Amino acid sequence: MIPTASRVIKQWRNLAGCLGWRGLSTGAQQQQTTFYELRRYGIKPDKFSEFLQTTEENIHLRTAHSPLLGYWTVEHGELNQVVHIWPYESYAKRTSVRTALAKDKQWIDRYISKIHPMLSWQQSQVTYLVPWANMQSPAEEGVYELVSFQMKPGGPAMWGKTFQAALNTHANIGYCTLVGVFHAEFGSLNHVRESMKYIESQSNKLLIPTSFSPMK
Repeated sequence: MIPTASRVIKQWRNLAGCLGWRGLSTGAQQQQTTFYELRRYGIKPDKFSEFLQTTEENIHLRTAHSPLLGYWTVEHGELNQVVHIWPYESYAKRTSVRTALAKDKQWIDRYISKIHPMLSWQQSQVTYLVPWANMQSPAEEGVYELVSFQMKPGGPAMWGKTFQAALNTHANIGYCTLVGVFHAEFGSLNHVRESMKYIESQSNKLLIPTSFSPMK
């Protein structure tokens, strides 16, 4: 059952900035090397249950190489999708992990070879926490909201403070537990929230943690 109390709805506020926006994009990298790879997979509808079962049975083979932050299914929004987030301390670490996975025969035979025919598409974004945000682990189990905003390029100097204030207002009134605020370094760029005249599009997804997700 999905909890209805708004305060147990956690949110990923997904903020993406283009490479030229030094106040958000480059600044975050200068302050920390850790980044979060946000991966989204579209699953063929008739294979969705089989995909989740196969993943649950074999996810330990993947987490043996690097930790998993969370794994969710999309309940509302674009359906038949999963969202998972993998933290890395550096690009060098990610490269070593991906190299090891490519050589892991169990991972390839028991998982990759089986789930590839079930996938419709895959998307990966390299994201960093914005300088003023911290990762938080929710105290209660619940559902999550992933919100992405497509922004017109060139406006962070004008919308940055407004965006931060708007998110803090949502969190302070108990609307949500703000898990993290991110911008994308690679992948789909120019995303943010608030300052409506700068927004070109918005996407909301309600996420349900899987049974094997570390973040509930």
